[in-house]
Amino acid sequence: MRALIQRVSRASVAVDGETVAAIGPGLLVLLAVGREDTEAVADRLAQKVLALRILDDEAGRMNRSVADAGGEILCVSQFTLLADARRGSRPSFAGAAPPELAEPLYERVRTALGARGGRFGAHMAVELVNDGPVTLLVDITGATGL
Repeated sequence: MRALIQRVSRASVAVDGETVAAIGPGLLVLLAVGREDTEAVADRLAQKVLALRILDDEAGRMNRSVADAGGEILCVSQFTLLADARRGSRPSFAGAAPPELAEPLYERVRTALGARGGRFGAHMAVELVNDGPVTLLVDITGATGL
């Protein structure tokens, strides 16, 4: 499972021109589910995101988690984070889980985060204002135990 996490001052996601979710200060989590991912991997990823101390404290240092700061979370499914572009010019998405596996794991993470979400499988327009900018790539796999 791979998550691209961005600290934002605001973010929203729209489907067919209609805003389906929006947040103020907090985290935008773009989430990709791999073929080998499990519920245990999803749970570890959610715990990691909630524990990350990437929001500023009173001294302006990244020392607070989203919960500590009272921030919000927007979680959007994005299988393209698992693209393999090492060969040729057309990325392979073979490592991404099929929708019947990916959707329940995405929903498990979103629920564990207490996050608003996009619409799984839809073409979405995501808008954000990255705060910092602060952007982290987090990989959690069963094989490495991260």
